[in-house]
Amino acid sequence: MSVSIRTEHRSKKDVGFLDHLFRPMGVDGVVARTKAYEDVTEALQRLITRMRPLDAEVLRFPPVMSRQQLERAGYLNSFPQLLGCVCCLHGSEADVSAAVDRAKQGEDWTRSTTAADLVLSPAACYPLYPIAAEQGAVPANGRTYDVAADCFRHEPSQDLDRLQSFRMREFVRIGTAEQIADFREQWIAAAEHFANDLGLPYEVERASDPFFGRIGQLMAANQIEQALKFELLIPIRANAGPTACMSFNYHRNHFGKTWGIVDASGTAMHSGCVAFGIDRLVLALFATHGVDTTTWPRRVLDTLELAKDTSARRVR
Repeated sequence: MSVSIRTEHRSKKDVGFLDHLFRPMGVDGVVARTKAYEDVTEALQRLITRMRPLDAEVLRFPPVMSRQQLERAGYLNSFPQLLGCVCCLHGSEADVSAAVDRAKQGEDWTRSTTAADLVLSPAACYPLYPIAAEQGAVPANGRTYDVAADCFRHEPSQDLDRLQSFRMREFVRIGTAEQIADFREQWIAAAEHFANDLGLPYEVERASDPFFGRIGQLMAANQIEQALKFELLIPIRANAGPTACMSFNYHRNHFGKTWGIVDASGTAMHSGCVAFGIDRLVLALFATHGVDTTTWPRRVLDTLELAKDTSARRVR
């Protein structure tokens, strides 16, 4: 079952679906989530934790990160259209009071703000790489991380599979090119088992990131040609193409060179990640199986450990 999930022009069926899961917050792509939605989210997060590589270091990041670090990583050059910068009122007490007074007069107080040293994290892994560099030479068996963050991308939409504020979980691998290739292939296969056990229809395809401008179009074509990115696509919206709910990325040695992440010989390490779009996966579960979780297939309930009277089961 695939349902339309736009926030306006909804059918009666869609209204019930949306009202059960979300509350509007007055801005496209930003929603409050209900208990029914969060119960499934928490179950999904626990399932992903059970899939976590045993040697992974766990890090949880806030929704903001260093503006300087993100600029150094190259995000501003590649995706400026998606970036959100934190701005604040700076200056003397008189300067701040003047801005407040303008707001009281119905004027735009935000003209008085200036950029802070923070940006909203666009992906969960970006804060990781400078931390990894500080950990010293990468051992021969590489390093693996489990990272997560609330992320932001400036792409307002009434389609709820394209939120501006969303949750991302990633398993990140740093090592040799061969280690990253093996890691990605293993996780593409694992993701297919994951989707099957959750009863989700899917396909895995080569993909590209939304690079900016004409040069970005060439970068995207190169990314597809070199098979640097794959996505697990699941149909969520009626009368629309499937939605990317997971991605499998090979960064080559970009972050290794950028941050000085090296092995004992000084060779820049490669990196790759498998990213779980948490909110998209949860939405896919509801869109596929319906609003009432008690009617979901037994295999799905067992996999998520949502059924109290069944034994726990892990995704292969």
